[in-house]
Amino acid sequence: MADEIPEGMSPDARATWPSRELIESFLGDSFAVEMWPGETIEVDSAEEAAAAREFRDVLSRFASGVTVVASVSGGQPVGMTCQSFMSVSLQPPLVMFSPAKSSGAWPLMHRSGSFCVNFLAEDQADVSNQLAGRGIDPATGARVDKFAGIDWAPTRESGSPLIKGVVGYVDCRIHAVHEAGDHYLVIGRVLDLAETDAEHGLTFYRGKYGSTR
Repeated sequence: MADEIPEGMSPDARATWPSRELIESFLGDSFAVEMWPGETIEVDSAEEAAAAREFRDVLSRFASGVTVVASVSGGQPVGMTCQSFMSVSLQPPLVMFSPAKSSGAWPLMHRSGSFCVNFLAEDQADVSNQLAGRGIDPATGARVDKFAGIDWAPTRESGSPLIKGVVGYVDCRIHAVHEAGDHYLVIGRVLDLAETDAEHGLTFYRGKYGSTR
């Protein structure tokens, strides 16, 4: 019964409960939904949050590779973990990735004018997790170095970070940027690319890491 008092609760407890309006004022008007590693979107209602989760859950059935897209800005490495990467054109050689408009790293990368897409190896889930973070210390709100402890060297063309141990990379100059809802579509003109001796790439499927083995 809806009017039943749960066992152990005082009969007059309901009188002290906060109003629905007060509860909603605590919650605020927006709902956060984690879509992909390191990417959270804000929506305006519980219904939109449910739709966003369904979108995420269905698309998680499509297995993808895991990359780190990185640039150098102000002499420091910046970057993000990214699954939304694809090849676009052979002539000229173009690739694409899609950062969220809420990304803190993307404006710095845009300013740099170039980026390197690192294809992570199967043993680099820790690198993916580290670069998926927002680069903010939750205790102090101060910026932290997302590349701390990660071994990288500048690419020979753009000078963007090439992470040691990846299975391959493409070094790019930003060719075009298009708005697409709550994301951007970033087209890169490939300047240089190579595969490495590492054999098996890192994959992501239904919220879990895997391998191309």
